[in-house]
Amino acid sequence: MAQQLPTSPSLSGSTSAATLSLLEQALRLPALPGVYRYFDAEGTLLYVGKAKNLKKRVCSYFQKSHGGTRIGHMVSKIARMETTVVRSEAEALLLENNLIKTQHPRYNILFKDDKSYPYLKITAARATSDNNGVPSPAAFPRVSYYRGGTDRRDHFFGPYPNAWAVKQTIQLLQKVFMLRTCEDSVFANRTRPCLLHQIKRCSAPCVGLIDAESYQADTRDAEALLRGQGGELIRALEARMMTLADAMQYEQAAQVRDRIASLSAVMQQQVIETVDDADVDIIAVQREGGKACVNLAMVRGGRHLGDRPYFPSQLDAALALETTGDADGTTESEAAAAADSGGAPPRSPEQAILEAFIAQHYTGYPPPPLLVTSHPVSPALLAALGRQVGKRLRNVSQPRGQRRAWLEMACKNAGLQLARLLSEEGSQKARTQALAQVLGAELDDAALRQWRIECFDISHTAGEATQASCVVFEQHQMQHSAYRRYNITGITPGDDYAAMRQVLLRRYGKLAHAHEQEGTPPASLNEVGPAANRTGAASASTMRMPDIVLIDGGKGQVSVAREVFAQLGLDISRIVGVEKGEGRKVGLEELVFADGRPKITLPPSSAALMLVAQIRDEAHRFAITGMRAKRARVRTGSSHLEDIPGIGPKRRARLLQRFGGVQGVARASVEDLTGVDGISTELAHSIYQALHG
Repeated sequence: MAQQLPTSPSLSGSTSAATLSLLEQALRLPALPGVYRYFDAEGTLLYVGKAKNLKKRVCSYFQKSHGGTRIGHMVSKIARMETTVVRSEAEALLLENNLIKTQHPRYNILFKDDKSYPYLKITAARATSDNNGVPSPAAFPRVSYYRGGTDRRDHFFGPYPNAWAVKQTIQLLQKVFMLRTCEDSVFANRTRPCLLHQIKRCSAPCVGLIDAESYQADTRDAEALLRGQGGELIRALEARMMTLADAMQYEQAAQVRDRIASLSAVMQQQVIETVDDADVDIIAVQREGGKACVNLAMVRGGRHLGDRPYFPSQLDAALALETTGDADGTTESEAAAAADSGGAPPRSPEQAILEAFIAQHYTGYPPPPLLVTSHPVSPALLAALGRQVGKRLRNVSQPRGQRRAWLEMACKNAGLQLARLLSEEGSQKARTQALAQVLGAELDDAALRQWRIECFDISHTAGEATQASCVVFEQHQMQHSAYRRYNITGITPGDDYAAMRQVLLRRYGKLAHAHEQEGTPPASLNEVGPAANRTGAASASTMRMPDIVLIDGGKGQVSVAREVFAQLGLDISRIVGVEKGEGRKVGLEELVFADGRPKITLPPSSAALMLVAQIRDEAHRFAITGMRAKRARVRTGSSHLEDIPGIGPKRRARLLQRFGGVQGVARASVEDLTGVDGISTELAHSIYQALHG
């Protein structure tokens, strides 16, 4: 029997055929747990949600009119949907957040990690004795800073919130346990102790001043401290000291006594003497002015390591969907009725933000056993994450004692970071508005936020390793993910005009051609959205012209840009050059236009000039760092390693780390090369032959 579509007054006469078609599809969905995805007509992913009852949840979007709300705006864009049925709500939760983190849908709360967390690494001992009386680096574990994927061969502690926390911990281990930090290549070539031994920061295993067994015992003690077993370690050291004293080995007993004193001082400085809370994450949420900050503080091994703020994007649009009803299929009215009858109240915006952060963040990093949070977390979310990592997770949202002090500190830091963000955004908005006014653009707040500036710069050293950079400013901030570098080839070395011509043609030529093929004007030209980046191709529907093309240069550079734009049929009025003023002094720059308008000289205190200088300086920084890296590769020949079949980035990094550089790899024998992890005898022969001709 065919299902009848609902005939509520809110749908009659006003619902589009597309919405009715989607509702008909929703009515055919099973009443099972799963994940649903909404796409617009261009195939862009709009929203990802999970539900305990797919049919009930998806139908709730199309069975009533949402008016001019953000939900209604999103629903009006839906052209098709996809659903995936899973076995349980926990599986739906994990699938939902994996999709959110990888696909970045427009109407979900998004937390983007700008970089990975650092770890402290202690290499595992791979030998038990010295080789013919010569200390082997493999017998003496090394402590080092590490960022990247972890494995089971070595011991990793963390993650740490920042590099400073790792380096401070390494200094602590050097001071108390005197562990080595030198590279294996340095260790293998030492003939006398280094300066670290002289200042009592290393026990000098490289020259045999400590045997492998004693050094590895120190390493085990250091690992115990990092695991939060400081109290047990001190008691074990005290027992060792008494045993040595009873055996009248007073010099060794004094050394243990000094270590106990150093360790006790370190633990007292931390002001954290808890045993149960060895590993804890403290997460606080603050929301104000349409923005939010999630502050993550980390306690590892009983030591508070610091914190890191996160700012979710697409917050307003996402919250309108997240807090309308629970994602398990409960509608807004049902949630209110449940709260009135004494059931669980609907999620607050802060809870929605907190749970979105936890679900996305811990898909990439292992969670600690305890999460102390400013708002309660769904037990279903904790259970799902616990099953994923194979351990039970606990949540405390109303802590006492030391945990309460941690949470209050995290909440305060979240508030301070949010205030800083709002202040900076207000300042950047004022600068953007000032520049728009100087250039004669009259924009409202929404248009001003979407105002886009692309800036180009050329960098080289006497014509060597020429690179061009393109940086992007939009939404009142630099868009780092949209930055691009271009290697410039086929020109006379040092010809900046030719370099500028090449980068502009490469940047806009294909995009202008795409518009020409689709028969649309190139007035809206630029790569936007994930579709263009993923496919590497651009269509007219995913491009628009930047409002301003900023050129770091004067009349000559601007003339080249004008020629390129005329060739491509683009609007030359968008080109603005930044010409250095008298004496090339900062603050005396002038704006040069390609369409014949007179120059504009802005006062040094001008907000518009500050924004121009900020974007120009960022383009210069981005270009020069890329140029230096390219020049270094050319001069050192480091790229030769990756040209060898079987050598990728990871093996190349291991080789360079082991031998201290390309020249060290070239000096290594086949036997030395086979000692590196992942290098077989056959591959070692290939490397040796490639580097020795």
